[in-house]
Amino acid sequence: MPPRPILSFPDPRLRVAAAPVTRFDADLRELAADLLDTMRAAPGIGITALHIGVSLRLVVLELTPGDVRTYANPVLDGVSRETIRHLEGSVSMPGVTDELERHAKIRVRYHDLDGTEQIEEADGLLAVCHQHEIDQLDGIFWIDRLSRLKRDRLIARYNKLRRG
Repeated sequence: MPPRPILSFPDPRLRVAAAPVTRFDADLRELAADLLDTMRAAPGIGITALHIGVSLRLVVLELTPGDVRTYANPVLDGVSRETIRHLEGSVSMPGVTDELERHAKIRVRYHDLDGTEQIEEADGLLAVCHQHEIDQLDGIFWIDRLSRLKRDRLIARYNKLRRG
């Protein structure tokens, strides 16, 4: 499938909490495949259905080429006290990044594309990506985690890039 258009910041649909996936069918698999194609074209390492304007709790990650992971209805089921800092950005706000602090280790409860509940423990970049994408599914855009000063500066940089 061709990549779908990605919503651009500050589209208000990026700040809406996504609805749970309730049907695990061919349409969901097609949406997951479209998300993968769209993410690769962006390029990125993570994308949610919200990024393409579909209000469903669906995430696709590909941290290393060929290792595609798909999560329906992901929720954090446990987090470590230990934190790490990592550079983050978004396919909806290309060209700008900033460092955020996240939990170093997490446990995620989710459904696979067949609707079977799964649990995954993650650390490092995978833990960061889960937290980033689950925030997005909850209507929390990644820059909301920055201080107001950093956020304002980043938005100004992004707007300058868009004006070209």
